[in-house]
Amino acid sequence: MRALYELPAPAKVNLFLHIVGRRADGYHLLQSAFVLIDWADVLHLERRDDGRFRRQDLGPALPADDLCLRAARALQQASGTPLGADIHLDKRVPWGAGLGGGSSDAATTLLGLNRLWGLHWSRQRLLELALRLGADVPFFVGGRNAFVEGIGERITPIELPRTWLAVVKPEASLGTAEIFGAEDLERNTPAVILADFLAGTQLSDSAGPGFGRNDLQPVAVSRCADVAKAAKWLDSRYGNSRMSGSGSAVFARAGTGDRPRATWAAEELPPHWVGRMCRSLASHPLRDWAD
Repeated sequence: MRALYELPAPAKVNLFLHIVGRRADGYHLLQSAFVLIDWADVLHLERRDDGRFRRQDLGPALPADDLCLRAARALQQASGTPLGADIHLDKRVPWGAGLGGGSSDAATTLLGLNRLWGLHWSRQRLLELALRLGADVPFFVGGRNAFVEGIGERITPIELPRTWLAVVKPEASLGTAEIFGAEDLERNTPAVILADFLAGTQLSDSAGPGFGRNDLQPVAVSRCADVAKAAKWLDSRYGNSRMSGSGSAVFARAGTGDRPRATWAAEELPPHWVGRMCRSLASHPLRDWAD
């Protein structure tokens, strides 16, 4: 196999995100529900026989050493393959948004190269490698909507009704390390059990933010006025809003029917904001590639 084209790397939103503690090594313990959405980056992989890697950005320019390249090198080293790859990345999901775009790109890279190189690694082997790359990467390799705990390594697949989610990202971006490192971040939210979430979540046409909250949102709002503006903008249209991950993107539940309750025209978005009416996914489009 010489190449794989049009490989999707879907984004996610955190339906809630609670910080329930902190380990001695500084890693935060969290509980969250991750849901895949149909806003996705697209990757094209071409095999190289010289063992080298080259990334070409088809959209916005990315840092020279991104998670895609780190994932590719990690899989090459762990598998012992002499092969490399050209990675063409069409970046469509905004970065610095809390939508997991970089982690999803890394997961699609692992899934794609596993097939392109003929490694035939199991999902479990890929998950072990994914955890070393970042807390969100195992979720995307797992490929199912999930209740996530620990530092991201405890993943319980869950079934959720498909829903519309209005997602907007204001001009400002936020750094994950800055938000998690903030002294005023609350880190002692009482832990819940999966049954609490399943009983309390309301992915429906009714208004309201749904189960729990995002513990990172007050910190983000205190440092970035755009987050509060985005939340207010969505709340005025849908009656609910919540920041995803460490921000700055904010989403609102917009119904579960064939069409969203309401939408907007592009010109309604404030200048330099990006947004999309998204549909949740039942599973990752490449879910079957590791089994």
